[in-house]
Amino acid sequence: MKATVQRRVLLASVGALALAAGSAFAQDCPIKIGALAPLSAPGTVVGGEAMRDAMLIAEADINAAGGVLGCDIDVVIGDSEGLPERAIAVMERLITQDGVVAVGGGYHSSVGVASKDVANARGIPVVFAETWNDTITGDKQKYIFRIAPLSSWASATIWQFALTLPDIGKVVILTENTDYGIPASQETAKGLESGGVESTIFSVDIGTQDYAGIVERIKAENPDMIITLVTGEAAYNFTQQAADAGVGPLDLPFVTGQDALESGAYWTNVPDGQYAFVQRIGVPESEFTEKGRVFAAAYKEKTGKSDVESYAMEAYDSIAILAQAMNEAGETGGDAIVTALESIEHEGTLGKIYFPYGSQKDPSEDGKGDEWWHQWPDPALTMIQYQEEGQSSTDAAIVYPDAYKTAEPVIVNE
Repeated sequence: MKATVQRRVLLASVGALALAAGSAFAQDCPIKIGALAPLSAPGTVVGGEAMRDAMLIAEADINAAGGVLGCDIDVVIGDSEGLPERAIAVMERLITQDGVVAVGGGYHSSVGVASKDVANARGIPVVFAETWNDTITGDKQKYIFRIAPLSSWASATIWQFALTLPDIGKVVILTENTDYGIPASQETAKGLESGGVESTIFSVDIGTQDYAGIVERIKAENPDMIITLVTGEAAYNFTQQAADAGVGPLDLPFVTGQDALESGAYWTNVPDGQYAFVQRIGVPESEFTEKGRVFAAAYKEKTGKSDVESYAMEAYDSIAILAQAMNEAGETGGDAIVTALESIEHEGTLGKIYFPYGSQKDPSEDGKGDEWWHQWPDPALTMIQYQEEGQSSTDAAIVYPDAYKTAEPVIVNE
């Protein structure tokens, strides 16, 4: 009963936006919103499936609350496979064949980097959900927005956390050869160096499954800590193979990939994953907004999961914010949607989302870099640790930063 009441709260908030906008312009119904998600290998399928489920919940919520401009919306999801060339083709198809008026979602940075130019050239607004590479907004393209953190911010959280741990003199970074992994590893190495910590980077192709050779090379480095910057099932494989070789989370401080936030899949694939650290975007569930709690209940009911991954929440918000922008614009034209997004205040599952910099105010006016263009400035970034075997990520200890900290990190090699 409580979940039903909460769901009505969410639908009412979405419905109010629809009623306020009305049907100012005649529309072809349904209004199609495109979405990108990796639903096939070598992409991060576990992340793509989470985003797909979240975006379909957004579609249902928006339609139940009255839709957009008097129409239902239809979220058309394209499988990016995590590949740049595939992303370009999917974006072209969504725009030219499926007739979408805007696009949400997006998981891999390489997908965002490759596909954004297609959308921008055709005047189709995009709100990227989980693409971190700084250049995605740093190019200052008119139609491109992002609610995920910048890669430089996310990398800083990891290396700053590493510098708080005792006796860390040498770190091994495993990264993927992508538009996420390459800059993230470089930024992490530079940050560690600023704190007097040496690092060595090993890189692999996206979707690599066999890490035997890499693990032996890592062991030879005799690191004090390992940081994993690969995505999806590949991170599960590397973490367990490292554990089998004696350099896993039970043996030394070990940051695994953020797909470990789906703890059911994590513990199935990484039975020796206790004490791993994981980066999480967003506040803990105990601090969710009302809209976040309502979404979490709907998401868990739909998926059967015990956790709500940050990228699922980002995916939901990317669709919901586009719907609000169209209602406020009173039409589905790209320029009008951009104007609405630049002044929007959206109460999302992740919190209040807005874009302080764009055509009305350049980031340079506040001494900020171009990457702040159409960038949400307030995503929370935390580090959690699985301190009990089989623990859900919702219950895991928050060990960094102090503003969200719930427990001290367990250091296994002390």
